[in-house]
Amino acid sequence: MIKELVFATNNVHKIEEVAFAVGDQFKILSLKDIGFNEEIQETGTTFKANASIKTHRIFNKFGLDCFGDDSGLEIEALYGEPGVFSARYAGEHGNHEANIKRVLDQLEGVSNRKAQFKTVISLLWKGREFWFEGIVTGAIRTTLCGKHGFGYDPIFQPDGYNESFAEMSLEKKNSISHRGKALKQLIAFLQTL
Repeated sequence: MIKELVFATNNVHKIEEVAFAVGDQFKILSLKDIGFNEEIQETGTTFKANASIKTHRIFNKFGLDCFGDDSGLEIEALYGEPGVFSARYAGEHGNHEANIKRVLDQLEGVSNRKAQFKTVISLLWKGREFWFEGIVTGAIRTTLCGKHGFGYDPIFQPDGYNESFAEMSLEKKNSISHRGKALKQLIAFLQTL
């Protein structure tokens, strides 16, 4: 029997990535699938805190096993920004074009373009919290490249590759991405339960 696990998000792109990575081991449910239509305020100052806020909100309301993540782009020359504010770096939450433009504007003329994507996953399983983390290092391109992915994918080129995340297939991106790495740890843990 396939176990159900709630992913504390309604971000369609994240759900697609996770469902693809998990395969048929678990049925991944979104917040919409369980009838939760409220916005969960990410008031934490770290990825770990924000991930935990999401899972505790769902577990406390529904008592369901769930996991949530918080991810972001950290740019060395910008002292780790946009960090936890990645989704709303230009002001409006989820305005990818504006966020990318702000990053490129701030890096104009800057030679150090080192960056990393980081994901932290909080899993609440039977009331106990477990943590998983993934990081992928790379650099910020000067122009947008590719049509796949979301967020900063068109300007992020992972180390060791000549293409941006947005130029990669979902399968290839998942095999090296921050979320993919954290998910591998989560899936390996779930297989022990």
